[in-house]
This record gives sequence, C-alpha cells and structure tokens, in this order.
Amino acid sequence: MSKVSIIIPAYNEEKRIVSTLEKISEFFKDQDCEIIVVDDGSSDGTRSVVKKFSSIKLNNKRENKGKGYSVKEGVAMSSGDLILFSDADLSTPIEEFDKLKKYVDSYSVVIGSRALAESEVQNNIFRKLLGRVGNLLIRSVVKGIKDTQCGFKLYKSDVAKDLFSKQTIEGFGFDFEILFLAQKDKIKIKEVPVVWKNVEGSKVKPIHYLITLFELFKIMGNNLKGRYPN
Repeated sequence: MSKVSIIIPAYNEEKRIVSTLEKISEFFKDQDCEIIVVDDGSSDGTRSVVKKFSSIKLNNKRENKGKGYSVKEGVAMSSGDLILFSDADLSTPIEEFDKLKKYVDSYSVVIGSRALAESEVQNNIFRKLLGRVGNLLIRSVVKGIKDTQCGFKLYKSDVAKDLFSKQTIEGFGFDFEILFLAQKDKIKIKEVPVVWKNVEGSKVKPIHYLITLFELFKIMGNNLKGRYPN
C-alpha cells in the first residue's frame, strides 16, 4: 500500500488545529502515512499545540510567507508516495480522500472540486460571487478545470516534487500555477466532486481575491517570457 503524506499549511490555527489533527490521525490510523503541519509564521499558540502530537512533523519556526510557500515547504519535507493537501479547517472532510484516491492509478493529479454538479457545497453568497468571477479569469489560463482553488488535492509524489520545484507564487495563486505547469507538462489531471463547507474563521479575506488576480497576471507574464522550464 502506498504511503501518504498529508500536508496541512497552518496560520494562527491554535483553536481548531487539534480537532483537525485528531480527525486525520484517526482516519489514517490503519494506513502508512505521515502528517506534516507547515506553520506559516503563526503569532498564536499553533506551534505549541502541534508539538503535543509527537508523531506529527512540524517545520522550523519562520516568518509568515504565504500558503503557496508553506505547501512547497511541506512537499520538500514529505516522504510519501502520494501527497495530499488539506486545509487546517477541514472544510473538505478528510473522508473525501477516498474519492480522490481511487483515481491515482490513472491520473497523477487528482483535485477536489466545489464546482461540479455532484459537489456538495455550503458557502455564503459573497464568497460564491467572488469565486465565480475569479474562476472565469483563472480558466483563461488553466483550461478545462472548473475549480482550481479547493484546498484538497492529491498528487503522486514524484510529480508534485517536480512541479513545486518550478513554483514562483507564494500566495493563494500557487494552486492555479501548479495546475498550469501540470497542463504545460501534459500531466493527466482529474477533477472530482467533493463535500465542502465554509468554516467560521477563514483566513481568506476579500483583499486576497485581488492579490490572487495579480498573481494570475504574473503567471501569464512568466509564461510569455519563457520563465517556466519545459
């Protein structure tokens, strides 16, 4: 059975990271896995509560860099055959892993999606509207994928390590940069409907949508200038 590395980027998650780690640990208790928490320069007690879980890997303390930087760091720390990304709030329940895993024999990248007909999504109207506008722009760069930003994705390890070595975006836009690079390399991607619930205390603010838009333009510019290796 393949070893799974579960990467959880975390920023000021002291209040909910314990529940998340308990649920993930319980779900994978009979599987070969490692859980990696990448603390993105938290100013609360996130590191202290994670350290209470002796079996969980934690990155070295550093300043805040961004979600993309954190996920890239987690990929470098991982030793599994498969790499799963999960948000610290478990907006996508860890049980949804089984939906993604059944496709890894045929696809190197399997991503959870909130935008397919079979997806079960609970979200507020404001975030739905911003998400739809953003997706229209993103889909001009990442073709054929309806939801690039769901934080629940499964990669074959060798593919992830290669793609993330080319990453330039340190913020939320890393998701569509990595998928763009995967399409550029003709890597097979499968989009799978998942359950997703908006959880109180989200770190995503309206300003992040604007910042992510600029990151999209950066990717377009990088590509035009030939800055992504073939």
